[in-house]
Amino acid sequence: MTLAVAKSCGPGRPKDLEKRAAILAAAKRLFPLSGFEGTSMDTIAAEAGVSKLTVYSHFTDKETLFVAAIRARCADQVPDELFHVAGGTVAVQLEAIARAFLGLITSPEAISLHRVLTASGGTTPKLGQLFWEAGPLRMRQSFEEFLRKEVEAGQLEITDITRAASQFFALLKGELHARLLCGCTQSISAQDIDEHVRATVDLFLRACAPRTCASEPATAGAHVRAVPD
Repeated sequence: MTLAVAKSCGPGRPKDLEKRAAILAAAKRLFPLSGFEGTSMDTIAAEAGVSKLTVYSHFTDKETLFVAAIRARCADQVPDELFHVAGGTVAVQLEAIARAFLGLITSPEAISLHRVLTASGGTTPKLGQLFWEAGPLRMRQSFEEFLRKEVEAGQLEITDITRAASQFFALLKGELHARLLCGCTQSISAQDIDEHVRATVDLFLRACAPRTCASEPATAGAHVRAVPD
């Protein structure tokens, strides 16, 4: 089955860009379904409607394609722009990041891939490391940079930014993600997600608000940032 891919409007060779996008789309779908070992380059080529030689011309080996697929999936659902400090409040931007992150990790594809990686972790530890570096680590580093800028602007007060970033994502996963992984539920309601996101952001801001605002949790991170002209 050939995946439909929008034509590129940019410069260069549109057909090559379309083929690359088709290969990535196939990889993003097949790796979570069949795992790394169970997904062959032949299968990806057939799914993308290209030759295996074309797959290798864009991605030198299956590991390279796996990493690219993980990065592409993260970029689709949690784009880099979310981590750029913008106008508005810290709370609003944290909620946007939180919703996108939850949408990513609770998607059927992410849950399936997580189970595959957990099952194969003892035999193929390198695969888990590749996933970690391409997905969770890159996202945490982007969030660290966001937090660092907010600290420099006086919006937040954080001593250990790396730990704070890790704790934010850990809080977001919480019981909701664990229930999905264990198969205790197949979906999470929009209301549950909304309440969880708001509670998590509120708790994070109470812990990281500047000390002058610590006694006013409702306003922590609630004032509008000054946006440079």
